[in-house]
Amino acid sequence: MAASVETISNLERRMTIKVPLALLESQIRQRLTQISRTAKIAGFRPGKAPVGLVNQHYGDQVRDEVYSQAVEASFTDAVQENKLRVAGFPSIQHKPFAEAAAELEYVATFEVFPEVKLGDLSKLKIEKPSLDIAEADVEKTLEVLVKQRVSYSPVKRASKKDDRVNVSLTASIDGQQVEDTAGKGMDLVLGEPGRMPEFDEGLIGAKSGETKTFDITYPADHNPAQLAGKTVTYAVTFNSVSEPVLPKIDAEFCKSLGVDDGDIKKMRAEVKLSLEQEAEKRLKARVKENVFQALIAETGLEVPKSLVDVETNRMMQMTAQNLQQRGMAAKDIQLEPAMFAEQAKRSTILRLILSEIVNTNSLQANADQVRAVVDMFANSYEKPQELVDWYYADVKRLDEPAALATEENVVSWVLEKAKVSTKKIKFDELMAGA
Repeated sequence: MAASVETISNLERRMTIKVPLALLESQIRQRLTQISRTAKIAGFRPGKAPVGLVNQHYGDQVRDEVYSQAVEASFTDAVQENKLRVAGFPSIQHKPFAEAAAELEYVATFEVFPEVKLGDLSKLKIEKPSLDIAEADVEKTLEVLVKQRVSYSPVKRASKKDDRVNVSLTASIDGQQVEDTAGKGMDLVLGEPGRMPEFDEGLIGAKSGETKTFDITYPADHNPAQLAGKTVTYAVTFNSVSEPVLPKIDAEFCKSLGVDDGDIKKMRAEVKLSLEQEAEKRLKARVKENVFQALIAETGLEVPKSLVDVETNRMMQMTAQNLQQRGMAAKDIQLEPAMFAEQAKRSTILRLILSEIVNTNSLQANADQVRAVVDMFANSYEKPQELVDWYYADVKRLDEPAALATEENVVSWVLEKAKVSTKKIKFDELMAGA
């Protein structure tokens, strides 16, 4: 076998490989001899047909199989001899096997893994956010919890912001009806997000039993496109108007949050502890993201297109599965690779960098670290041990916690070497993040 390697670009290689056919002839003869022992050919008992006749029937098939295997084996050998790390699958081109004379020649074009050069990590600047949960943060959280438990009481006055109204309506464009609730009422809380503000404003100022008509002109880029740039006339009948009633922070409220004895001080302490745990989790996620982003910026790695394509397809499949699990029909899911291209590229770059750091510095997570991640997952379950048992029932299920624990090792390793600065952030800023 002879192989020559040509560099097309930083990551792309073209390799021409020649395999002498003499090396393959003995394999072809052996294969035909094996076939002849059981071959069923008209006019002969099984295994009694002459080898020449067997060759006429099976020669082309056997040759193609032997040549295909030779291509696969010789490519693997050539890659090892030239110490190449192939990324993705090669593109193989060759003439029809039947045209091969003295040599089987083919050209393999492929990408190789890039060399990951980390540089001087002591020059990396990593920002580490910090936050101390204050009583004001507890108060703010309690306000949210109170609003989540709101109830509504009917009133005779006109509707205003934050009221819940039950309405039935019709909508028309240029006198032609485009929507009709058919007299069925629907509940709307005035001022809640997700609707055009002008629509809720049109519902303010009416009492139960009244009808109100108003127009809304939708912007040209509105979605759905049916309403884009159109003026819609709404005729709304108010079936009821109810005002919000917020619960008091008392023993009953505490019990609704799981504090069985209704102790307000204990409830506040538990809320604060929960906030501290959530803040710690989000702070760690921010630090990890800052470390990863710094590594990507510092390395400036070029990645094989084939690997990015694989990651893009993986993301598309996961997104489609998630949408279907949420009830979306498969035929309605329209995903394009371009939607995921940048994210897939970043993910691929990061994976190569992390792999280099982990393997070079032996940062693989140990059993105790993996178990700690599993326990963290289980803490949010009513019966934690059941989740722990589920993970350890199949070693493959530990891949995710093992990967997360290994990432934490990388983060700690980088922080020990980089220039780390601490920055205080606000509670709202942290909680607004993903």
